[in-house]
Amino acid sequence: MRINLTKKEIINSIYMQLGFSKKISENLLEDFLSIILNELIKNKKVKISKFGTFIIRHKKSRIGRNPKTLEKKIISDRNVVLFKPSNELKKYINENGKG
Repeated sequence: MRINLTKKEIINSIYMQLGFSKKISENLLEDFLSIILNELIKNKKVKISKFGTFIIRHKKSRIGRNPKTLEKKIISDRNVVLFKPSNELKKYINENGKG
């Protein structure tokens, strides 16, 4: 079962499907990810039509516990990125993801 999809594999796929050089394919992917990241930092939300929405949510600090040692620790407040898939993506996965 496949777990990870690497940047190198995505770059190679762009190279094979679109015919761009590997360097151009790499720049294209890096620019795409950079745009999403910068917009997410600036607006706290990025919606990609027919794909889904990335949202930054703030989590407050809380007390956590190591289940192995039962040691209590404070988990600091932080921002987390959430992804909510669009209805089109959910439908596509349910129709084509069986197997």
